[in-house]
Amino acid sequence: MRRKIIEIDEEKCDGCALCIPGCPEGAIQMIDGKARLVSDFYCDGLGACLGHCPQGAITVIEREAEVYDERKVMQNVIGQGQQAIVQHLQHLKEHGETENLKVAMAVLQEQRAHPVQPAPGAGCPGSRSQTFKVSENGPLSDEDIPSALSHWPIQMHLISPLAPQYQGADLLLAADCVAFSMGNFHQKYLKDKTLAIACPKLDQGMDVYLQKLKALIEQAGINSLSVMVMQVPCCSGLVQLARKALQESGRNVPLKVTVIGVRGEILQEVELN
Repeated sequence: MRRKIIEIDEEKCDGCALCIPGCPEGAIQMIDGKARLVSDFYCDGLGACLGHCPQGAITVIEREAEVYDERKVMQNVIGQGQQAIVQHLQHLKEHGETENLKVAMAVLQEQRAHPVQPAPGAGCPGSRSQTFKVSENGPLSDEDIPSALSHWPIQMHLISPLAPQYQGADLLLAADCVAFSMGNFHQKYLKDKTLAIACPKLDQGMDVYLQKLKALIEQAGINSLSVMVMQVPCCSGLVQLARKALQESGRNVPLKVTVIGVRGEILQEVELN
């Protein structure tokens, strides 16, 4: 359909990211150092982000675009935390979006009945989802080794399964200590993977992790799941979590488990399904 929608002038955009908190729907993300409209159906065309761009790079135009989808928008907003939910609902009220507000409240009620908990503090700009080219990570000098990380955030409590980087991805779920133990973690294991990290011993809310893993399997449609854990007994909880999420999801996703020794050696690699 033809409707109003934002347009971002890439040449004017300087990558300041000030527009991102100003978009209650999460339609804008930083990709390759520039603000991008990630999907037509996230943008309501009301232009709440316009006043947040110091370069005047954002305008509202009229063109053929996907229909704005309040249900998908609200699911995305819920993944960003309570602050984002309040901001979005207020945005709808201020613009008289009565029908969309009804849909948003219905989705919120569904989430409360079958919760996938939002990340604590996910309303913080530092937790906003973004992707970037691996080449942008370095190296900074001849001695530096470039990072293979392609997105942010990565901690399980902070990620949103609806973020673009997880759609159809090869997901690597790694225990927090793994990358510190292995000298070649980025080059051998993280390359071409989408990352999430967790500590099954110290992190609170394993039930939240289970729901997020199920959402990654069912909604994001991940292509494969690799789990990397340390040899210490508590780390096995991450493997059990992955297996339970796969069983409850009903999808047949390849699962690979790698066990790392405390000095970085590979102790075991096994395909579990």
